Amino acid sequence: DPKAWEEPHCFKPERFLDSTIDYKGRHFEYLPFGSGRRMCPGMPLAHRMLPLTLGALLHSFGWVLPQGVTPETIDMSEKLGISLKKSVPLSAIPMPHKG
Repeated sequence: DPKAWEEPHCFKPERFLDSTIDYKGRHFEYLPFGSGRRMCPGMPLAHRMLPLTLGALLHSFGWVLPQGVTPETIDMSEKLGISLKKSVPLSAIPMPHKG
């Protein structure tokens, strides 16, 4: 719906990142994913696959902080939304394992 979304026919999942709407309710802003009993049937699969994908990334790479960032200077504050997330996103650089 062009009244609700800028460029409604473009795939832009980032438009949902900062939303405070609970996707399990009756909020029609999330109609692309369905709502309530008619929610997207792939959502449970995505919820199960996300930890596996994240684990594979963590296992497959070594991770280093960007230059000038130390563990002591990382902002670990949180903000509320659909889930609890960091106020400031963590920057980490993936490095291929040697050997």
